[in-house]
Amino acid sequence: MWIREEGPDDVDAIHDLVRKAFAAYPGEGKLESRTVDTLRADHALAVSLVADIDGRIAGHVAFSPARPSRDGDRWYVLGPIAVDPADQGHGIGAALVRAGLRILEEREANGCVVLGDPAYYARFGFRPDPLLTLPAAPDGAFQALRFTDAGSAGEVVLHAAFGHHEYD
Repeated sequence: MWIREEGPDDVDAIHDLVRKAFAAYPGEGKLESRTVDTLRADHALAVSLVADIDGRIAGHVAFSPARPSRDGDRWYVLGPIAVDPADQGHGIGAALVRAGLRILEEREANGCVVLGDPAYYARFGFRPDPLLTLPAAPDGAFQALRFTDAGSAGEVVLHAAFGHHEYD
């Protein structure tokens, strides 16, 4: 498996992968794939990584800018993350997350937020952060990973592509 930045030839495969990975969820992956497509079209994919297995895209993770209302520079949101159902349970998602977080740290990000399963994201250091909020997020599902001691706080604003649905 090779974790690499997405390239122009990966766009259709990423779209199809995201649809397939979320097919069993409400919306059948249309919302998640539209989110990735919109972020890309708006040049808001700060980090977009794929897991390439012998030329086949088996996984994808997106990171886009997020902005806490106070001292909110250099923050990002993780998501969506998608792994082909046939490849789930083999560490592909975790490898994508770790690689993306490493890139954000190298770029001197202040931190990253995620809306998802606390049990899954805790392994990467994400924790509920009482200083950062996301309106309407389910209890415990909105978490943050701080890379610096920046005083970032308040309501976190995400790209408009996230405005019409929630994700796991």
